[in-house]
Amino acid sequence: MLNFKSNVILAPLAGFTDCAFRRLCSDLGAGLTVTEMVSAKGLHYNNENTETLLKTAGESPCSVQLFGNDPDIMAEATTNEKLQKFDVIDINMGCPVPKIVKNGEGSALLNDIKLAEKIISKCVSVSKKPISVKFRIGFNQNQDICVDFARMCENAGASFITIHGRTKEDYYSGNARFDSIFKSAEQVKIPVFANGDIKTIDDYNYIMNNSNVYGVAVGRGALGNPSIFSQILGAPIIPKDKLILKHYEYLKENFNEHYIFTNFRKHLVYYIDGTKNARSTRNAIFTAQTIEQAIDFALNALK
Repeated sequence: MLNFKSNVILAPLAGFTDCAFRRLCSDLGAGLTVTEMVSAKGLHYNNENTETLLKTAGESPCSVQLFGNDPDIMAEATTNEKLQKFDVIDINMGCPVPKIVKNGEGSALLNDIKLAEKIISKCVSVSKKPISVKFRIGFNQNQDICVDFARMCENAGASFITIHGRTKEDYYSGNARFDSIFKSAEQVKIPVFANGDIKTIDDYNYIMNNSNVYGVAVGRGALGNPSIFSQILGAPIIPKDKLILKHYEYLKENFNEHYIFTNFRKHLVYYIDGTKNARSTRNAIFTAQTIEQAIDFALNALK
């Protein structure tokens, strides 16, 4: 079983949780970080895009998140040599993105618990790494299969689970509903992480004081605020200007200029959210000619 560095982990976020951001969050106390979603079929066919997703930068412990709907290809992926540097293999059964769901992947598996069980058990049977599962409380608002799905994951051999308190149909709207997560945590013996709308230490305390979940998974709440991990853990808060520069340093160590220019601006917009001239600064960041210029706009907004 994995030894978590803390019970506050980083949830995977497509387009954001590259190795540079994961390392920053790990530095700040994240108990586990998780890659963006990696296609099991992409690994099977040696898709070039998976190489960037599988980059690591010394963050530890780190999990790789796989998605797919073919038990054999998913099991094969868990034994792929490119994944052996990771500490955990996480199976995504909660992604609500339409193109993923239409392919019968992600949260589509909430509608086929037998196939989901087959995928997990087959991965567990061949993997030398702990297998975890991330899923949502149901597919639509009239369906709450959270407890049954959690039990299935445990019976299939999952080492721990992360549950997002929304249905597939909710997407990211409305408020996360934690009651189902709390009930699930009472029904299984494996660690349960609650996910959704965790943005402050008060959110963390509410969850931990009202349930027996093992911990929380912070996703969008970490964007522009990776210090949420150190804040929850009682460590000193590092100013955002220093975080931006450290984040940029990690990016330069691992990615080319084009990647940094394309991706870091999205993060900068989150870093300056809530500042006095956030809207005009956001426009300036996205019209900047260089990433250094965009960073200067962000740093000036924080003064």
